[in-house]
Amino acid sequence: MKKTLVLGASPNPTRFSYKAVKSLVRHGYEAVLIGNRKGQISWQDIIIGTPEIADLHTVTIYLNPKNQKEYYEYIISLKPQRLIFNPGSENQELIQLAMENGIEVCVACTLIMLNSNNY
Repeated sequence: MKKTLVLGASPNPTRFSYKAVKSLVRHGYEAVLIGNRKGQISWQDIIIGTPEIADLHTVTIYLNPKNQKEYYEYIISLKPQRLIFNPGSENQELIQLAMENGIEVCVACTLIMLNSNNY
């Protein structure tokens, strides 16, 4: 399965990052949650910081472009196969950096991808 880092995870059930985690888990994917507030989603802790993550396939972003800058080097260092920019997170600078490092870029909605079996 495609281990996925949800960057910008929120314990607020009205946020799309929360809904994406629930959907990833429901579809059988392993999710790693990083956010700026402690909390839990589906009994998983939201991590604050930049932990090492082995065998990562996808990073799905739920941060606005201004808040992504501090994660550029971290994302590239994880060597994911794919980077998904969810609506509102599109960032040409990070898209270019990802492509230069051989990372597939998708400007899409993780929820729709999961629900249409295109994840």
